[in-house]
Amino acid sequence: MTAIATAPAPSRTYPSLRAAWIPLAALCLAFFVEMVDNTLLSIALPTIGRDLDSSTTALQWVTGAYSLTFGGLLLTAGSMADRLGRRRVLLVGLAVFGLLSLGVIWVSTGGELIALRACLGIAAAAMAPITNSLVFRLFDDEKLRMRAMTVMIVVGMSGFVLGPLLGGTALAHFKWQWLLVVNAPIALIAAVGVRLGVPADRPEDLTKDRLDLPGAALSVLTIGLACYSLTSGVQHGWLSAATIGSILGAVVAGFAFVWHERRSASPMLDLKLFSNGTVRGAAIAQIGTSIAMAAVMFGLILHFQYAYGWSPMRAGLANLPIIMTMIAATPLSEWLAKRFGHRIACLVGAACLGGSLAGLAWGVSHGYLVIAVCMVVMTIGLRTVMTICAIALVGAMPENRTSMGTALNDTAQEVGTSVGTAVIGTMIALLVTTQLPVGTWSHALVQSFFHGERIAYAVLAVVVGVIAAAGALTLTDSHTTEEHPTDAD
Repeated sequence: MTAIATAPAPSRTYPSLRAAWIPLAALCLAFFVEMVDNTLLSIALPTIGRDLDSSTTALQWVTGAYSLTFGGLLLTAGSMADRLGRRRVLLVGLAVFGLLSLGVIWVSTGGELIALRACLGIAAAAMAPITNSLVFRLFDDEKLRMRAMTVMIVVGMSGFVLGPLLGGTALAHFKWQWLLVVNAPIALIAAVGVRLGVPADRPEDLTKDRLDLPGAALSVLTIGLACYSLTSGVQHGWLSAATIGSILGAVVAGFAFVWHERRSASPMLDLKLFSNGTVRGAAIAQIGTSIAMAAVMFGLILHFQYAYGWSPMRAGLANLPIIMTMIAATPLSEWLAKRFGHRIACLVGAACLGGSLAGLAWGVSHGYLVIAVCMVVMTIGLRTVMTICAIALVGAMPENRTSMGTALNDTAQEVGTSVGTAVIGTMIALLVTTQLPVGTWSHALVQSFFHGERIAYAVLAVVVGVIAAAGALTLTDSHTTEEHPTDAD
């Protein structure tokens, strides 16, 4: 049977993951390329600096520009998708992402590359919330949705974790520009799969509200300045004019956003949704999980490459326990949700997150085996909380707001990622050194680095445990999402 023949009608869903392999593979591929682009160029920064004669600050913005526009536009993209059509916006995002990736061929300066990365972040923001949202349209069965979401999360985290490894391997054979050029054929393949396997949006599944342009602008300003303030705090100091100005700007824009959304007839983000414990708690818990993941990923990359002196490829391979556990922990997470319900399952996940960070606080100076065990425990917590909260949050949204639900989920994760990276980076800078030397480290510097890690992970264990547990406590005891707020058209 051909792929076209097996594609569902707009009102039909798939009976199994195997039957949905074309659209599921396409959505996973789109999600993978979004996530891998977050970390893919990090390993190539020294080479890029030499080729484009770029400063250290410029190189930091090569990666920062992508995450800044990506995080700032997630809510706006989700809002547009719920109005214009989810599949339509995703296909446009894939096309723009692929074409922009080819633009690296003509890049000749650091400023041009930064601008290109910022534009790629915009295109990725148009893809991220929709890939997860469309998974829910493929299946009616809650168990299939959970397994499909597991596949998506595993693929996305694989891209995030394997970015430096894939980049380092590619640099051994190709120029650094190919790290972006390869996005074009990947985006094309994903677009074909989405076009063939994902049913077109039905008008009744979309909201008729006007696009809230002032709300969109204020949300971009709030999230963008908040993300920038965390980056600026690490780069320029927390009392610098740039950092304080961006924090104040984010606060003012945030208050203006809330004021506008409360008074708008067609708000981009209906703030009444946060009166729903499932929506509020899932978003809070997702922030906690992303703080843990980002802090551990950032901290261990430094740990393996600097303190241990490992190559980028070996350091990338050292993170494989995360990916392997993401897959292996699926039955355990499903059993927890089925047996105890969302609240208890997520509390167990929160305990795993806090416990693994506490374990790292002790284990960073006791060798890789202890670290690997902590990575496994952390990933069990990540797998449980991330999947259950993503399903619960989107399921608790009105039918014509599912893209906004996934955008809210992704925004919470992006905020957590920024916080986690900023916290671990700042604490290492304060406790160890502001400039990590290259080459072989002295014994004293290694011990100082371990000391800084111990304090940082101990603090994070408390912060993450409290945030994730607080979010989990507001979820229901149901084994499925029961809370469905009414549509406020």
